[in-house]
Amino acid sequence: MSNNCHLGSAFDDFLEQEGILNEVTEVALKRVLAWQVEQAMKERGLTKSKMAKSMQTSRAALDRLLDPEYDSVTLRTLDKAARAVGKRIKIDLVDVI
Repeated sequence: MSNNCHLGSAFDDFLEQEGILNEVTEVALKRVLAWQVEQAMKERGLTKSKMAKSMQTSRAALDRLLDPEYDSVTLRTLDKAARAVGKRIKIDLVDVI
């Protein structure tokens, strides 16, 4: 029998015990948002240059948005990106379980 105290527990519980749940969640959310914007660009046939122009921003700013590791993207930038691909941002506050 294993002495692993995490065996059978939820992964979120493990991350919470390690003190990294919030950090991991933030990184995951940013990666998903970057991926969603990139997929929407592909669906619409938008190059980075055309996307940046549509957002009225620089290619560098768009590159930061699409970089899954860059975590200082503003809501305004996300909103511009969403609108440029015919989408909108939806943010909800949910209860912590």
